[in-house]
Amino acid sequence: MKKLLFFFVLLLLASPIYAGDVNVELYILNLGKFDVATGSFTADFYLDMYCEKDCGFGTGDFEFMNGRATSVDKIIDEPNQKFYRIQAGLNSPVDLKDFPFDKQKMQIIIEDKQRTTDEIKYAAKKETSGIEESIAFTGWNINSWDAEAKEHYYKVYDAAYPQFVFGVNISRIAFNSFMKTFLPVFFILLVVMFSFLLDPDKITTRLGMAGSSLVAAVMFHISISNQIPPVGYLTFADKFMILTYFILLMSFVLNISLLELQEKKKIELVEKIHRRTEYSMFVVIPLLYLLLFLVF
Repeated sequence: MKKLLFFFVLLLLASPIYAGDVNVELYILNLGKFDVATGSFTADFYLDMYCEKDCGFGTGDFEFMNGRATSVDKIIDEPNQKFYRIQAGLNSPVDLKDFPFDKQKMQIIIEDKQRTTDEIKYAAKKETSGIEESIAFTGWNINSWDAEAKEHYYKVYDAAYPQFVFGVNISRIAFNSFMKTFLPVFFILLVVMFSFLLDPDKITTRLGMAGSSLVAAVMFHISISNQIPPVGYLTFADKFMILTYFILLMSFVLNISLLELQEKKKIELVEKIHRRTEYSMFVVIPLLYLLLFLVF
């Protein structure tokens, strides 16, 4: 009986004892440039970790799972409360499918170094977390933020550790993105559309205008692609340029067909095709781009 009681006491001592919830508050003071090539950014923020009751251990033994702290200033150092001002270099996954109208999520991921969820759990205090309203984040809109407590399970260790994740949702400024990315292409297309107003006897001039527009479109596409890292999928800008190439190709095909018909002395057919395409292109081409914007 004594041996059984002794074994039971040892089992209790060996088992982790749940100490309580650690309340986590995070308030961002400043955000550095977001690099879409690597997903890296810098953040300057206050971090408060405390227990409403006596947790029985020192809080604040954590690490950043998506970066490193460059400086840590401890403002409050009590057994059950740690208050810091931290500057950190972090990175987040980048999704460029909607580039140049893409939305990104910048995350600050904090995880306890030693204690599992059997011992402590994080609790996100949203009412006292947030972002400084005076932050000016060049080139992006700060749309919203969120904070949540999670568990990170390590299969290899068969253990789960508490995590706190603070996310900032950002998006590109739509008007600036449109003006810098798509407006030059629309001027290129205007040249092509106005070429259809030329009489059929100026087919060679029309072909020259379409050819120069194609070269300009290719060069501009290269400059757009250089703004982002190589990705394994088509961005919205790529789809926009593919549609542009298709329109320019159709323009070439139509003009070459008219040239062939002229050489075969089918003047009436040439005039008929010209009359039907002269102004219709000013309707068809904008409708194709409108469809692209609505569908994709």
